[in-house]
Amino acid sequence: MRLKVAAMAAIVPLALAGCRVVPPPATGPVPLPPSPTPPPAVVIPPPVTPTNAISAGLTAGPAISSLPVGRGDAAAAIASFRESCPRLLSRADASGLTSGSHWEPACTAARSWGTAEPTAFFDRYFETVRVGPGTAFATGYYEPDIRGSRLPLPGYSQPVYSLPPELERGWPDSVPAAERTGRAPLGRRDASGAFVPYYERSEIVSGALANRGLEIAWVADPVEFFFLQIQGSGRLVAPDGSVMRIGYAGQNGREYLGIGKVLRDRGLIGPGTPYATSMQGIMQFLRAQPDGGAAVMNENKSWIFFRELTGDGPLGALNVPVRRESSVAVDPAFVPLGAPVWLEMDQPEANGLWIAQDTGGAIKGANRFDTFWGAGDDARTIAGGMSARGSALLLLPKGTLDRLRQR
Repeated sequence: MRLKVAAMAAIVPLALAGCRVVPPPATGPVPLPPSPTPPPAVVIPPPVTPTNAISAGLTAGPAISSLPVGRGDAAAAIASFRESCPRLLSRADASGLTSGSHWEPACTAARSWGTAEPTAFFDRYFETVRVGPGTAFATGYYEPDIRGSRLPLPGYSQPVYSLPPELERGWPDSVPAAERTGRAPLGRRDASGAFVPYYERSEIVSGALANRGLEIAWVADPVEFFFLQIQGSGRLVAPDGSVMRIGYAGQNGREYLGIGKVLRDRGLIGPGTPYATSMQGIMQFLRAQPDGGAAVMNENKSWIFFRELTGDGPLGALNVPVRRESSVAVDPAFVPLGAPVWLEMDQPEANGLWIAQDTGGAIKGANRFDTFWGAGDDARTIAGGMSARGSALLLLPKGTLDRLRQR
């Protein structure tokens, strides 16, 4: 377990004084006073939504030596940081905070850093930075074990698809050339050659990709598979006990919708209902309403494609294994992938050092995190109930803030 750290409107009366009655002239209309000049309109600019860490604002945080970093926590974080270093040194940082060379001193030291004084490693090579106000929200994810098979056995009818070759990026003809900025959306070419959105979840479930040789496995429970797609990786356990590990290969480019909020807003889960506002409660609702549950799942148009994994753990966005209680998913526009993060939350399990090694479709914005809890029943329970609020510090190479101020 990770350590826990500790309009009102003013009303101004109008007063009238020294008034006297002036009779109107005998003839002609009573002159009217001139119309007052209207005050200039007050224009309030819309709030600016930060697009990366720099636009969100950065302030220096406390010294790392003042944080209650546990030895085991620090040792696990060093191990995950060390695994991240090859990618951290070579990839572009979407946050704009660092480049690969800035991480070289810490990565070089991490290669040979022993088990003695693991907390000193972070104090020596890093400084803490608060992104925006630092107010954080953290959820949890895990590696599910669900019933699956490499072959389409009786009762195993939901296909697990690999990445289709026709999925590509492009611009629909309806988008003017002047508006084609940034990364093109995902889609496919139809029979006429026009670029169109890719099949959404309901179409794929109905067989849009069937019998094309894209199936890599079949699963028994569509509800379990729905949540495995949200997690992004998992283990398929066959009737003979063999295990096939699968991981994220791509997405169909369609909109992701968190069905938990949909069900809560409709009053179908939560207070006054038999279903809790947790992953377990949502699963209970979906199974209790087979037809209605399928319709709700289809409201989330996103579909995840998978590939078989052969390593010792699921791979995150850095293409290195994510580790229980050490790896966290972030928005890479606000946190460099590979960077350490310190969390102080109202759920103590989430407190401590984490390494940013993954991303997620719902993990967007500053100080939004998704903590990884591994596999097993306890991982499922912790991740499913994780909804923690608190504060976050980003650990960056020493001198980062000074360098950013000078540029």
